[in-house]
Amino acid sequence: MQLSGKIAFIGGGAMAEAILKRLLLAGLVQPEQITVAEPVPGRREFLASAYGVQVDAVNRSAASGAAILVLAVKPQVLDKVLPDLAGVLQPETLVISIMAGVRISSLHRGLGHERLVRSMPNTPAQVGKGMTVWTATPAVTSEDKGQAQMILEAMGDAFFVDDEHAIDLATGLSGSGPGFVFLLVEGLIDAGVHIGFSRAQAERMVLQTVEGSIALLRESGAHPADLRNRVTSPGGTTAAGSLVLEQRAVRAALIEAVAAASARSAELGDLSEGA
Repeated sequence: MQLSGKIAFIGGGAMAEAILKRLLLAGLVQPEQITVAEPVPGRREFLASAYGVQVDAVNRSAASGAAILVLAVKPQVLDKVLPDLAGVLQPETLVISIMAGVRISSLHRGLGHERLVRSMPNTPAQVGKGMTVWTATPAVTSEDKGQAQMILEAMGDAFFVDDEHAIDLATGLSGSGPGFVFLLVEGLIDAGVHIGFSRAQAERMVLQTVEGSIALLRESGAHPADLRNRVTSPGGTTAAGSLVLEQRAVRAALIEAVAAASARSAELGDLSEGA
């Protein structure tokens, strides 16, 4: 199945590129269907050259006639972008926002538009392994929802939630989650160097260990605690290391980190409401 009509991206950064790249690789669209509005000339040239898509320096002209509009700009420029687009969209245009912390009410007020989807993808979308949680206004039809799901699933996994508050929660868990994972991986690599491996050796060992652990977790269907118990022999090495992690409250720190990121997403939503 292919998406029909023009798809306009407002913003041509890394996440916009991830979406359009995955859509093209999946054969869901043709390059000529996509137009990207991007203010940086060098970035426009790169996107046009790398993917064969149309590019534009002006948001309004890029959005004109779009069947689907993807808002992929930073939340900080929301108050400049939305007024620029107001009055350009057709009533049937489906708007998909990937802006962290920006609530549907802010989009509705700024655009004067009804068919709105708010989503929270994460950076692994760039390699087709993303996780996206999304919601929509009542005006979004079942056909619209099917199209939104296709677009978001092109980046990896995606699921719909009824409560918009869940988007803030997802921002703290899956949206910010890669940053927390990268920090843990960085720490394990540093630990490998500390005990005597070269950085290249430590990185190789850690990346494969993490990838293999996730694959085992997925394929086994077992609870993480069950798998951890299987490799934790009484008085063994894993037990000794796990004791240190529990003493340093690593589990509690992760819970607090996710909660703090979720709270910050809600704060950004409050700021966008006042934009």
